[in-house]
Amino acid sequence: MQREPSQRRATRSGEPDGPRIEREGHVLRVRSVSGARQVLRARDLTTQAGFTAEAIPKGYLKHHPILISDGPLHDEQRSKVGRFFAPAVVAERYTAHMESCAAALLDEAAAGGPFALDELALHYSVEVTADVVGLTNSPARRMAARLVTFFNQPPFDITRPDLGRTPRQWAKAAVSGLVPVVRFYVADVRPAIRARRKAPRQDVISHLIAEGYTNADILVECVTYGTAGMVTTREFITMVAWHLLGNQPLRERYLVAGQAERFAILNEIIRLEPVVGHLYRRVQGAFDVTEGDETVTVAPGDLIDVCIRPANADTEAVGDEPLSVCPGRSLPAGVNPAVLSFGDGAHKCPGQPLAILESDVLLTRLLARTPTVVTEPSLAWDDLIEGYQVRGLALRLR
Repeated sequence: MQREPSQRRATRSGEPDGPRIEREGHVLRVRSVSGARQVLRARDLTTQAGFTAEAIPKGYLKHHPILISDGPLHDEQRSKVGRFFAPAVVAERYTAHMESCAAALLDEAAAGGPFALDELALHYSVEVTADVVGLTNSPARRMAARLVTFFNQPPFDITRPDLGRTPRQWAKAAVSGLVPVVRFYVADVRPAIRARRKAPRQDVISHLIAEGYTNADILVECVTYGTAGMVTTREFITMVAWHLLGNQPLRERYLVAGQAERFAILNEIIRLEPVVGHLYRRVQGAFDVTEGDETVTVAPGDLIDVCIRPANADTEAVGDEPLSVCPGRSLPAGVNPAVLSFGDGAHKCPGQPLAILESDVLLTRLLARTPTVVTEPSLAWDDLIEGYQVRGLALRLR
């Protein structure tokens, strides 16, 4: 049977697409949707191990950060903060700000000649995220520059003891991490906290203050929301534009489609091009992972690597042509249109409605200005989120 040509742009050299389940020592790699859902829904049997969560010191904070908390504490945090990311709330509360921000940035880009879309997408996504979180008491562009420095980290391998880093690399990681955090707190977070203690608003920081979070607790949550909202949406917007500008029929369809169909196109592209490529869970209690005729038992201490890229191309879940952009494809009951690109289970990303809407608002306005590609982008990879970086897509607007 002839295999369909791949439309996936972000392919990492040496990253296998099979087998569907594979044990390598204490690491279990899962590359199917069914296996991934078993792992990500194994409540109370696993804990967060990705994003260097296990290297973050415990006991210094009154409230454990939402990204790395688990169990009832995580459920409570998610239920309270979820109201800021509900689809209806996102559409009603943030659309006008997204539209004005997108228009201003595109007007500026049009007046200045060729521009790098990833830089524009960075400024846009930081402005939107800042509005939701409450980081609005400092210039967004300067804050964006500070947030970017969080990712100037030495490489690491989450499957190795001590992340495979040398003492010198750990020292560099400490300096590279702490200095930006201090700058971010002084310039961005502290002014926002002070303003909201005096006059609370409908944003995440005001909510955290009402919940009794300390300044240190709020800082950690702002780092989480700020970097997650910035880095993932920035890459996604640039990747979608790269696809649409290289696929005229799909671009024309996107431009004339209603919002529901545009959202379907965006979800399908992020299914094909997940920004976060791996999710990691540390096993706390033994359980079985079954894939077809094979059952693997994982034990406490094992690490499970959910490989998102191959899982999102699992033909048993997504059907034929898994490496093509096919909006509106038929999926099994309960499977998200983006499949596993926003995770699954207790740690499923609550920001999917926000990410899809803000991407759509910018992209519809960008494409309406008939951009032309001046320079094709290049791909790089980031260890922290196990994801791609699209850089150098230079455009010129009409």
